Amino acid sequence: MRTRAAVLYAMKQPRPYRETRPLHLEEVELEEPGWGEVLVEVQAAGLCHSDLSVIDGTRPRVMPMVLGHEAAGVVRRTGPGVTEFREGDRVVFSFVPACGRCRFCAVGRPALCERGNAANAAGCLLDGSCHFRRGDQRLHHHLGVSAFSRYTVAAQESLVKLEADVPPEVAALFGCAVLTGVGAVFNTARVQPGSSVAVFGLGGVGLSAVLGARAAGAYPVVAVDVVPEKLELARSLGAASTVRADQEDAVQAVRDLTRGGADYVFECAGSERVLEQAYRATGRGGTTVTVGLPDPQRSVSLPAVTLVTEERTLKGSYMGSSVPRRDIPRYVAMYQAGLLPVDRFAQQGAGPGGDQRGLRRPGGRAGGAAGRPILTTEPPRDETRGAPPENPSSEGGPGSPNTAQRFRGGGCGCGQSSWCGGSSTLSTLTPHARKPLPRGGGGFWR
Repeated sequence: MRTRAAVLYAMKQPRPYRETRPLHLEEVELEEPGWGEVLVEVQAAGLCHSDLSVIDGTRPRVMPMVLGHEAAGVVRRTGPGVTEFREGDRVVFSFVPACGRCRFCAVGRPALCERGNAANAAGCLLDGSCHFRRGDQRLHHHLGVSAFSRYTVAAQESLVKLEADVPPEVAALFGCAVLTGVGAVFNTARVQPGSSVAVFGLGGVGLSAVLGARAAGAYPVVAVDVVPEKLELARSLGAASTVRADQEDAVQAVRDLTRGGADYVFECAGSERVLEQAYRATGRGGTTVTVGLPDPQRSVSLPAVTLVTEERTLKGSYMGSSVPRRDIPRYVAMYQAGLLPVDRFAQQGAGPGGDQRGLRRPGGRAGGAAGRPILTTEPPRDETRGAPPENPSSEGGPGSPNTAQRFRGGGCGCGQSSWCGGSSTLSTLTPHARKPLPRGGGGFWR
C-alpha cells in the first residue's frame, strides 16, 4: 500500500531549518505487516525532543528515516501470529519494543530490552525488517514507531491497547511524555508523600513529572525553566513555586524553597549544564534523576565526595523505568480520575507543512509557548460527502510542491528541552509551500 510520510534523508543540515527544511512529506510504499506485526492508522503524534535530536544529529540514527515515536492510532490490519490485537482496536505506541525474553525483560525492566534497543539503533522492527520504501530505497523506522506517517507497521510488542475513551491527541502523550515523566516519579525515584520535589525543564516530560509529583503527594513541588509561559502552566498544574532560571540563581532558589535542597530533583532538559544544577539543588540524602537526553559527547562534573558524605543518589531514567503495558493503563486511569490532567498541555495542530522554523537545535536559548505540540492525522475529507477520498495523491520527491498544513500548536515542540530556541509560531515540519486549507479540510495528510 501507499502512505504519506515525513522522511528525514540526512542529519545535521544547516540552520535555520525554515530555509533548509530537512523533512520531506511524500508518498512512500508501506509493506504489509509480517508475522507478529500490525498495521496502524496514526491519528495523533507528538513532536518530541528525541525527534529533533535526530534531525540535528545529536542522537545519530541510520538514514533515511520516517520520524516520530509518540503516537496513538487504530489497528487496521494484523499479520499472522498476532493474537492480542484486532481490527478497530485503539492503541498507544511504546518506543521500546520489549522482546519479553532477554535478561532485562525477565526482571521487569523492558525499557532496557536488549533486542528492542538493538532494533531501534538499527532503524528496524524487532525482527530486523523495514517496511517503508521509496522506489528501491529502504526507509528506516524511528524507534519501531515512525509516527509521522498516515499509516505505519509496528511489532505487536510496540503497542498497548487503549480500553478507555480518550481523545487521540491526548492518548498520544501517554506513549512518551507521560510514560517518561510520570514514570520517573513513580518507578525510578519512587517519590514518597510529603517529600519535596524540583523539576528542571518544563517540556512535555517535565510537565508530566510535575503532575506525577503532585499525584504522589509531594510538597512542595518547585518548577524551574526560563520561559514564563511554561512556568505559568506548571503552576496551574500544581507546582507550589516556580523559578525563572535566567533571572535568578536556580540552585539557591530551590534550596531556599525546600529548606536546604529538595528530596527529589528531576532533570528534564536534556542538558549536562542543567543536570549539574539539578544535582546541586538536591538536599542531603536526596535523589537526582536525569531524564533528558543530552548530546552524547557531553559530560558532567560533580563533587564526588557528596555521594558518600551526604548519601546522595544520582539515577538515570529511560522511558520512566516503565513497563508500558502495566503503566499506560494506570496513567490513563489516573487521567480519567483527574489526577493527571495531561490534556491541559497538549497543543493540537494540523500536521506537517512547509515552514520548519520551529525546528531549532535543542540546547539553545528558550523561547516559545508552553505545551506539547500534537500533530493530528485526521484524514482529508471530501467536502461534498464528508468522507476520506479513496485515492489521495502526492507528487512525492524531496522538495516537490504539495499541499501543506499550518501547525497550529505553537511552541518549539522539543518536549524535554526547555533550554531550546524554538519559535512561538512553529507551524510545520516539511519542505513544501503552504496553501490554504479547504473549508472543512482535515489534517496531517491533506
